[in-house]
Amino acid sequence: MTKWIIGTILIILGIVLVIKSEWFMGIFGRIAWAEEKLGAEGGTRLFYKLLGIGLIIFALLWISGIFYNFLDAIFIRD
Repeated sequence: MTKWIIGTILIILGIVLVIKSEWFMGIFGRIAWAEEKLGAEGGTRLFYKLLGIGLIIFALLWISGIFYNFLDAIFIRD
């Protein structure tokens, strides 16, 4: 039950990160690394959007119970 509640909160946070990336940039400022690597203008916004999408994907995998299977498939070799 706790997994569902925390997962839902993470999904909502991810959605807010994607939709309100400009607001987050106004609060936390620009990220120099993101501006350099992801684009001179808008790299920080893109970083916040990618972070939000990653958070949503992580939460969905965690809620469904396949997160650890996903990690095993990526990192463990037979």
